Amino acid sequence: MTNESGVKRIYKYNLSFYYQSTIIYFVALLLYALVKGEFIEGSFKLITKDPVIYFFLLIVLISIASLLYNIYLNRHIEITDSQIIFKKGSKVRTININDIINIALAKERKRFKKYSLRIVRIKVRNRRMPFIILPYDYENKTALMEALKEIKNKLMNREGNV
Repeated sequence: MTNESGVKRIYKYNLSFYYQSTIIYFVALLLYALVKGEFIEGSFKLITKDPVIYFFLLIVLISIASLLYNIYLNRHIEITDSQIIFKKGSKVRTININDIINIALAKERKRFKKYSLRIVRIKVRNRRMPFIILPYDYENKTALMEALKEIKNKLMNREGNV
């Protein structure tokens, strides 16, 4: 996966939360149905007039719909030598590295050793609001943070030479 400017590194949006919640809701629905159902002479009869079953079913369907929607969006970040590309469905936003004014990395606190609460703000020319990246939302968050630190160091060196 290369283009004219070099290697393209892709960081996909982490969907594990959606998978886990869908599985947990489905298991809860099955357990509730087993507990509320009746065993009559070797057969199992599900109580269909129980509104809680319908509520659980609605939650499972909403969870599946949100999972499918996020799979369809295929949200990810591509970082090349010359640009950062944000892709979400058919929407593409491109930032040229030359247009970046500053990359602000939130400081790592002693209590939170992992990158779970870190925020990255990318300030760009001709744009009032910065781009905000939450590295924890992406697969391989440490590699994403390292790539952003590398771009920040390039910017610092560029400013130092000018």
